[in-house]
Amino acid sequence: MFAAIRAAQRGRDVLLLEKNSKPGVKILMSGGTRCNLTHATDRRGIADAFSRDQARFLRSPLASLGPDELVDLFNREGLRTKVESTGKVFPQSDRALDVQRTLIAKLKQSGTTLSLSEAVQGVEKTGDGFRVVTGNRVVKCPTLIVASGGKSYPGCGTTGDGYGWARLLGHTIVPPHPALVALKTSDAWSHELSGITLDDVLLTVAGSQGSSSHSVRRGALLLTHFGLSGPTAMNVSRILTAQPSAVGLQLDCDLLPKMTEQQILDELATLDGRKQVANLVAEWLPKRFVDALLEQSQIPAQRTQAELSRIERRRLVQQLKRCRFRPYGSMGFAKAEVTAGGIELQEVDSRDMQSRITPGLYLVGEVLDIDGPIGGYNFQAAFSTGWLAGSSV
Repeated sequence: MFAAIRAAQRGRDVLLLEKNSKPGVKILMSGGTRCNLTHATDRRGIADAFSRDQARFLRSPLASLGPDELVDLFNREGLRTKVESTGKVFPQSDRALDVQRTLIAKLKQSGTTLSLSEAVQGVEKTGDGFRVVTGNRVVKCPTLIVASGGKSYPGCGTTGDGYGWARLLGHTIVPPHPALVALKTSDAWSHELSGITLDDVLLTVAGSQGSSSHSVRRGALLLTHFGLSGPTAMNVSRILTAQPSAVGLQLDCDLLPKMTEQQILDELATLDGRKQVANLVAEWLPKRFVDALLEQSQIPAQRTQAELSRIERRRLVQQLKRCRFRPYGSMGFAKAEVTAGGIELQEVDSRDMQSRITPGLYLVGEVLDIDGPIGGYNFQAAFSTGWLAGSSV
């Protein structure tokens, strides 16, 4: 929609082919149906949230449409926004539907022709442009923008169609895998604690060959009946899903990142000898979780500070600073918020989003090998790449 709006504003004759019965379906599902539009930072702050190569690629798209310009664009269309304590930007109404309606109205105003329930079945390069085959007709066009998304939330229509078209047009596809997805673990003890949120942990993927910047994340962690969710688990998920198998990988969780091991030992030492250790730890972490953690540390729930042996003390500190979870998979594309992998970035000119392989072809959004963390970064990347392509065709 952003690419179409911008191209039509510049006087281009634009046809937007949409396989769903309504546009922007994924918008309606995002951010818990609230739609996290972007993050309250500057262009560099957005870019730095991605890997180094992706950040470099996003410089020109973000110069075309940065987070401030994006928010201003929505505000000028009557959609009021707000910034939450996490830095996430949402519509003030907390309704993703309002974001979708704003874009549909903008689309109509631009003069774009929107064709709903018309799925593309194939794309071919011709001497003077492209031949796009749908279930209804054959469309001929001098330039083509592919903005078909990845494979995450396939119920929204994002079933990876664009990868096949791009491959036939000469492009390399980095194997897609789920990102920002909940993880499955084999730790029965934590499954029984489903629903507990740990507000501030440091989670590290150990035993992986992934990028260190993506394999260590800090934030909230949610325990579920199948494993781990919440921002921290989802932000490291791309490392695990990129591996052929999760066997041999582990998740080391620092439950108290604000405290060193020595500070924890000092706190235990100053505790009244008659006071139960569980009560002290419960000042830092949820009580149900503490009880389970003590059991994992083989420390009786009623153990007082005076009764705590040196070995038990060491085991407790180790659990608090290196609590270990054993992942074996993820919830897959069906529950993933983002797709990692996609069209190789080196084959796309980031100055205008045009293919370096096939002139006249523009590639934007999640169909590219771009994926960032939770917080509105992925929407901003999609909006910016779409806007730049629309400014260039």
